[in-house]
Amino acid sequence: MFLSLHLIIYRKRSSEIWQDYTYISPFVKAGASTAGFYSTTSLKLRDDYTDALCREMQMRPAKAALGSNETIETIYLGGGTPSQLNGSQLNQIFSAIRKNYTLAENMEITMECNPDDVTGDFCETLKQLPINRISMGAQTFCNERLRFLHRRHNAGEVEEAVTRLRNIGIRNISIDLMFGFPEESLSQWMSDIRHAIQLDVEHISAYSLMYEEGTPLYHMLKQGKISEIDEETSRKMYETLIDQLTGAGYEHYEISNFARPGFRSRHNSSYWHEVPYIGIGAAAHSYNRKQRSWNIENIQTYIRSIGDGILPSESEQLDISTRYNDLITTALRTSDGINLMKMEQEFGKELADRLLQEAQSHISRGLMKIKNGRLSLTREGLYISDDVMSDFMII
Repeated sequence: MFLSLHLIIYRKRSSEIWQDYTYISPFVKAGASTAGFYSTTSLKLRDDYTDALCREMQMRPAKAALGSNETIETIYLGGGTPSQLNGSQLNQIFSAIRKNYTLAENMEITMECNPDDVTGDFCETLKQLPINRISMGAQTFCNERLRFLHRRHNAGEVEEAVTRLRNIGIRNISIDLMFGFPEESLSQWMSDIRHAIQLDVEHISAYSLMYEEGTPLYHMLKQGKISEIDEETSRKMYETLIDQLTGAGYEHYEISNFARPGFRSRHNSSYWHEVPYIGIGAAAHSYNRKQRSWNIENIQTYIRSIGDGILPSESEQLDISTRYNDLITTALRTSDGINLMKMEQEFGKELADRLLQEAQSHISRGLMKIKNGRLSLTREGLYISDDVMSDFMII
């Protein structure tokens, strides 16, 4: 069995509206928790946080966190802006990873960054690190919509970033796109998709803009300053996304994710298929199939707690019903779906029979299918996946 390691480096609070709403996959509630945003502008705070990350790794070895000394297969440096760390800090983090964990060969090691972070100096730093995959938030290739999101980068900087990354040997690049902006037309969304295809990146994630209560965007919507696109247009945008990307050779392997053959996100796939993972950093989550734990969000409190030798985390034990519900809302997001034989082995015949019985009505309606021993959504089922999944949940 392989494990995954997820490091929440830090999130930088800025004036971006982007930080204040949640973007999730079309028609499906997000399956993973999102870390909080942090204001970390001082070099000392970055140094202190880096030290705390490394100390937490010592305090959270694989055996203690997950019950075994298994090999780490993927590493993900996320949390928003890990590219804000300098080369010394990043080298310190990787040194701690090598010291505290057993690492597999041919690992997938991903770092999140913003397009405008990919400068010449940043690329020189990357060349010294074992990172082999970059995930960038392009969001859109329309400068007007980027300004609406208060993003720092412009459309041209996305292409420049991809070129710079190629020049230093990065052969696995993922970009995020967003659709459903106020008053966005289908043709405008088509233009964004075509730009993404022309970049020839290995992986594309696409999310529908959502309005979360209590956020600035939500208030703007309620005040009538912006208008939400209608459900029919949103569905057409999603259909267009699937048609265009699969037509360009991308595999639609998860509701919001598309990959060139051989370039699925191994790290994200581990979440969707019950692979245990260790989360390091403020607001990071860990999972070992029996228990889920999460660190405190406040970065200052996190640093102080780690300095005092106390893991700043809470946890919950997962009963069989919770695990079953998690399986429904994660595995059914993927084209692989649920392995029925494995599911019965891990959850028992009673739940396996319940799953199949509930699936029959959806299969007869063309919303689900069973192929090669796996239960999955059809394309028609993707459009109402929230409704389909809710029918399986144990309440």
